[in-house]
Amino acid sequence: MASKMDLDGKPIATITICMIGAGGFIGSHLCEKLLFETSHTILAVDVYNDKINHLLDHPESGSGSKHPWSGRIQFHRLNIKNDSRLEGLIKMSDLTINLAAICTPADYNTRPLDTIYSNFIDALPVVKYCTENKKRLIHFSTCEVYGKTIGSFLPKDHPLRQDPEFYVLKEDESPCIFGSIDKQRWSYACAKQLIERLIYAEGAENGLEFSIVRPYNWIGPRMDFIPGVDGEGVPRVLACFSDNLLRGEPLKLVDGGESQRTFIYIKDAIEAVLLMIENPKRANGHIFNVGNPNNEVTVRQLAEMMAKIYGKVSGEKMLDVPTIDVTAKEFYGEGYDDSDKRIPDMTIINKQLGWNPKTSLWDLLESTLTYQHKTYSQVVKRGIAKPTAN
Repeated sequence: MASKMDLDGKPIATITICMIGAGGFIGSHLCEKLLFETSHTILAVDVYNDKINHLLDHPESGSGSKHPWSGRIQFHRLNIKNDSRLEGLIKMSDLTINLAAICTPADYNTRPLDTIYSNFIDALPVVKYCTENKKRLIHFSTCEVYGKTIGSFLPKDHPLRQDPEFYVLKEDESPCIFGSIDKQRWSYACAKQLIERLIYAEGAENGLEFSIVRPYNWIGPRMDFIPGVDGEGVPRVLACFSDNLLRGEPLKLVDGGESQRTFIYIKDAIEAVLLMIENPKRANGHIFNVGNPNNEVTVRQLAEMMAKIYGKVSGEKMLDVPTIDVTAKEFYGEGYDDSDKRIPDMTIINKQLGWNPKTSLWDLLESTLTYQHKTYSQVVKRGIAKPTAN
């Protein structure tokens, strides 16, 4: 592969990356990007490999064929909370990327202990091993660390609610405003904020080279699961709505779907991560919002768009009543709370890495729902076992 240059015109060194959570939604797309477009080697760490199975060599199949990237990805099946092999894999690598997390809102208030352990306690050894062995870390956090906007506390008709200073979220300025302790939905955001503060402190006091990523609703193929097909429980909003569409059911809007969100295509977001990987001098020490402020809609508007697009890609008639309202308590259980808006300020990532998202909300939803229909529609109709993702 021809030598690539970084943003400063210097050759990019080939590195070994320990990717924790490589088998998940983001990890699978990042593995593809690294294998298809770079010469880097991946030590893929996860308890599952379903979403990256198509990237792994399977000599036992007897076909004798190997991928062009054969030897550049190794899968290590381990749970980071209780496996002594983790430090060895981090030592073998130049960079560790930590994607591991419980990150579905339905779990935050029904499984708060697991959420806190997964997002804080289990991440402690990763930070410790990177610091002690002087290895660079890219840690995935969440836009939920911002909590509620300042504007949400103003009266609904207050003119300042429309002032970006009161709702646009800035990495180095915006406060983190969570609900009360009994609103256990904030267990996730609080755990993520605490590990961010630990990483930042390790950088300041012990020289840890780090970048922190705050994703804003990255969506695309292979996101989460379809309940009863390849997973159980309640996934995030895109997969929930996809499940309703596949089953010909109305889309359920929690508390009327009034919350506002921005959505970004996974392939755009992965471009940003690759820039962080290959430009450490520009990325180290920074927290990066990675989202698309141009793709803002209410959850209700998202549902209406998805219903229209799914009708187009599937050829199926839309329901006369495509959405129904449900309460947060009905859908998520006790302890649920939410942020009002999540719009990223893009100043830092644009200045440091020159990155901007490209894909419109309509286009990214059309691509994603085409995949969902192709992968799941027949399986859902027949009610049979898990499909093969590729």
